[in-house]
Amino acid sequence: MSMPSASLPSTRGAVPAWAPWRRLASPPAFESWVARWWGPLALLGLPPALLGLWLAFFVTPADARQGESVRLLALHVASAWMSLWLYAVMAFWSAVALVWRGRVASALAQGLAPTGALFCALALLSGALWGRPTWGTWWAWDARLASQLLLLFLYLGVIALRAAFDDERRAARLAALLALVGAVNLPVIWFSVHWWNTLHQGATLTPRGAAMEPSQLAALVCMTLAAWAYAAAMALLRARCILAEQRAAPPRPRPTVGAWR
Repeated sequence: MSMPSASLPSTRGAVPAWAPWRRLASPPAFESWVARWWGPLALLGLPPALLGLWLAFFVTPADARQGESVRLLALHVASAWMSLWLYAVMAFWSAVALVWRGRVASALAQGLAPTGALFCALALLSGALWGRPTWGTWWAWDARLASQLLLLFLYLGVIALRAAFDDERRAARLAALLALVGAVNLPVIWFSVHWWNTLHQGATLTPRGAAMEPSQLAALVCMTLAAWAYAAAMALLRARCILAEQRAAPPRPRPTVGAWR
């Protein structure tokens, strides 16, 4: 007597968990999704920004060695972190755009550059304001500072390349290549305080703990969350505007045989 065989559940037609997100690769679906979420995302960053600024400038006590300039630490560190992270994300979407030639990926890479440049400039400016009373100078050709300045130039180079050519595809391709090459600078910035003897202090946050006041740590966390929300909202909104401009632009005329004579 034969035993009935147990039937296994069929996996044919099963939908992967990430499949619903694939539709965002379509520009119309992406624009519709961004129109719904960029506003709430931007508003989500407002409470932690206000709380972080209040903690940093009104609650955190002055440092015995750094004085009142220590209040800039939350803004400075959050901006520096975001400038590194946004460049890494920009390089990722640039690689995706180069390999799969996706319009949404290219628009995201382009949309991240101005926000990353803003945070990079803010990190340099707040660092100069902190360095004047602490180091006695606004600027020093320190390894960390010089590599961070190079990061700002890379951001500006990507932005300039996207605007330098009438051919959108050529501009996107060159800007993506620059973004990928410039990603080599990210580990240089991160490990510069360990590889060289620099004026810049080492990491304040380590796996062993945080070398700062609890109120200062809370301000840093709040400012980082606010920077995340703002960066995500602005990059998505800018990418949506880029796609809308591309859709509204007149199509380029195709070259004819007579044009080559």
